[in-house]
Amino acid sequence: MAMSKDSYQYNRKTFEDAECPILCSTCLGSNPYIRMQKDKFGASCKICERPFTCFRWMPGKGARYKRTEVCQTCAKLKNVCQTCLLDLEYGLPVQVRDHALAIQDQMPRDGANRDFFIQNADRALANTDGTVPYGQLAEIKDAGSNELLKKLARSQPYYNRNLPHICSFFVKGECRRGEECPYRHEKPSDPDDPLSQQNMKDRYYGHKDPVAEKLLTRAQAFPKLTPPTDETVTTLYLGNLGRGVIEEGDIRNNFYQFGEIRTIHMVRGKDNACAFIQFTTREAAERAAEKTFQNLNINGRKIRVRWGTPKGETTTYNHGNRPLDPVPNIGSLPVPELRTGTSKRHGGDLPEPPPQPKHLIVPEVGPSTSMNSRSTNQIYYPSQDPQRLGAKGDVIE
Repeated sequence: MAMSKDSYQYNRKTFEDAECPILCSTCLGSNPYIRMQKDKFGASCKICERPFTCFRWMPGKGARYKRTEVCQTCAKLKNVCQTCLLDLEYGLPVQVRDHALAIQDQMPRDGANRDFFIQNADRALANTDGTVPYGQLAEIKDAGSNELLKKLARSQPYYNRNLPHICSFFVKGECRRGEECPYRHEKPSDPDDPLSQQNMKDRYYGHKDPVAEKLLTRAQAFPKLTPPTDETVTTLYLGNLGRGVIEEGDIRNNFYQFGEIRTIHMVRGKDNACAFIQFTTREAAERAAEKTFQNLNINGRKIRVRWGTPKGETTTYNHGNRPLDPVPNIGSLPVPELRTGTSKRHGGDLPEPPPQPKHLIVPEVGPSTSMNSRSTNQIYYPSQDPQRLGAKGDVIE
């Protein structure tokens, strides 16, 4: 005998019902007045395959309709968006976040083990307010201070991710809808590009995600600040301080956490300024350089951090009345030996002058004459000779 839907509750007790989705700022869109369509038990989760309440909306003008793809339980387990499956705090793939925080994925992927794991997680999350992370993420207290995640994370939402897909008929040259076509009329990227082969389960579990691998490859190419070999160097150089924007107290407030500061010397120029900060120990200087390199902002300015090189023995040379600054990292150069002899040429020191051209008469410069007076000097160059090429004419005397 068939049982009605209302009376048979065994399979429906694991269905998920929600009033609001869990979304990131990019998927939600820039329009604060969006209208969502709610479909109760309208789709199955792409991870745990349980029916859940699906939401559908348009993020903004010119965007495509988006919908939730996973249930809220699976989204809370990884702290990801229900649509794009990216981390809610940094907007990065799960694989990048787990690599930076050294998190090992222990979630079963299929079968009864997965259902049992999600059932226990659902019970544990039911005893909380729904805003706390679950699993290994809950054990990490200082996840927000990870330097790698700060460098790779976006500072603003990337709304181009909500654009419509490329029209396949336009690529074939057969689209007849023109401006009414809801898809983009653009040429696709390289079909062999690994970014075109993305999978939701790979993104969720953090396994062989092409976007994550691209970001990790970029992270390996980041420049690094190598400490000098001289262990006595404990000074850091701070550039791009601006004129009158950052004072000594601002620098001290940002660097006192790394160790005891010995001196802070500021050099103010016409349009900009720099500073040299010296620590009492080498460990404090290395800690400050590691934490602040390409990651230091004071009063809204990005500060350039470098190691301070020791000042060598240099000499300031003068050219006339204008002093010349010595070349950095170059010691004092020896003074060349000057030969006093002028009548005799020393062997190989000075080159011989070029031979005098033939048919060239070097004139003797006499007193200046009037500009209108006709010159009576001899021929200066062979081209002035009227009989040089066989022509007949009067020779200028």
